[in-house]
Amino acid sequence: MPRAPKLATFPAIRGALKFYEICSTITGIGLLLLVTEMILKYTPLHVELFVGGSGGAVWFAPVIAGADCQWWSLFLPMTNACEMTSVGDGFNVSQFILVAHGWFYVVYLFSCFRIWSLMRWPFPRFIVLALGGIVPFLSFFMEARVAREVRRYLDEREAAETASDSSTVPASEGSR
Repeated sequence: MPRAPKLATFPAIRGALKFYEICSTITGIGLLLLVTEMILKYTPLHVELFVGGSGGAVWFAPVIAGADCQWWSLFLPMTNACEMTSVGDGFNVSQFILVAHGWFYVVYLFSCFRIWSLMRWPFPRFIVLALGGIVPFLSFFMEARVAREVRRYLDEREAAETASDSSTVPASEGSR
């Protein structure tokens, strides 16, 4: 059975929980944007979002798919059947979403590790937390559940410690 967190770490746990909540929300939104971008690019629409360039302020540029590119070729391991070339100019928002989510997922993993290690949870719990950044919508559910669980645990532990501290005070000190 894992050891319980020490009372001295409760302020750090509250800070780590706030950091986790923020990272979870940002990662979840980024993942939803990434899924939308992938649907636009890899379905028969074959478009990417650009800002600036020859198309104006905000515009969709076509993506030229290779001759053998089908939507299902993304799921075939060890094949290069889906070569796609973007013809847009300007700032590629679709590429930015991809890179930003990837880098922020690393920050999200750090926030998961921090709350996991401070709460002294078993390792499979860390894996479930980490999945929140790669399974759409899971980060939102995990964030709500983890926040509720951690706050309840901290409140119950503090109440139990307060009750045990007040019961150990000698009668002469308690009546002053």
